[in-house]
Amino acid sequence: MKWSEISIHTTNEAIEPISNILHEAGASGVVIEDPAELTKEREDWFGEIYDLNPGDYPEEGVIIKAYLPVNSFISETIDSIKQEITDLIKYDIDIGKNIVTTTEVKEEDWATAWKKYYHPVKISETFTIVPTWEEYERVNSDELIIELDPGMAFGTGTHPTTVMCIQALERTVQKGSNVIDVGTGSGVLSIAAALLGAKKVLALDLDEVAIESAKQNIELNHVSDMIDVQQGNLLEGIETQSDIVVANILADVIIRFTDDAASIVKQGGYFITSGIIQPKKSEVKDAIISAGFSIEETLVMEDWVAFIARRS
Repeated sequence: MKWSEISIHTTNEAIEPISNILHEAGASGVVIEDPAELTKEREDWFGEIYDLNPGDYPEEGVIIKAYLPVNSFISETIDSIKQEITDLIKYDIDIGKNIVTTTEVKEEDWATAWKKYYHPVKISETFTIVPTWEEYERVNSDELIIELDPGMAFGTGTHPTTVMCIQALERTVQKGSNVIDVGTGSGVLSIAAALLGAKKVLALDLDEVAIESAKQNIELNHVSDMIDVQQGNLLEGIETQSDIVVANILADVIIRFTDDAASIVKQGGYFITSGIIQPKKSEVKDAIISAGFSIEETLVMEDWVAFIARRS
């Protein structure tokens, strides 16, 4: 089978929305080439990325690559992706150079491309994310491992927005907690919550591909008994009270359902939000407070912000 590699030269700010656009267009995953990885201090990341080659990275900005199956509609699909990326300007998202190129690759080359960029990464004091094909030995008995196959869904669990969400879950999940993961994607946050001791996790996503990807990753990590994966639009139709609602999605989307989150989260429970770019920080914060939450902690990593809010 042949695949079309689509490459977008853009900015860090645009990584999450463009990744989502590619995912919705049918991409099985994304590769992010960020030159900051070459010189970044790893203290806050608890680990490191291995064997980075400077020749694989742009001199400025970032390059996002995704793979789409070549079919009779591929040209229309790529044109639609280009237009959706350009439209991000309407939401005050800096898309940088926005240079889009495509290359046809064979299936075996596509598989190799994933493995080239993806190695075990320790993202917190507790968690290490490991690709399914890598051998990895626990450093200590308290370490928790999340196995992911980046070919299943966009994102590998090591983006700053995901890392901050997982660190927030470490601070808030108690044994027996009920958790709702809004926009679960690959399911990594639901898996983390289950491994931390949550009794029940509801993983929600509107996209059917994400639902199937999450189910596969959840099964891979042997936590299917604790996690219920459902298709749904944010918190619409959800009435079950929860100790924690976590959402790693776009800032504008978070703002839309802060009131719904307030009606779902129990008194004293938590609303964890991430995927927030710095320019949207105040707007999201105000919406969360207006809904009846108090900000317990603000996490910052690179250009991204996450909030741990509590319903008082």
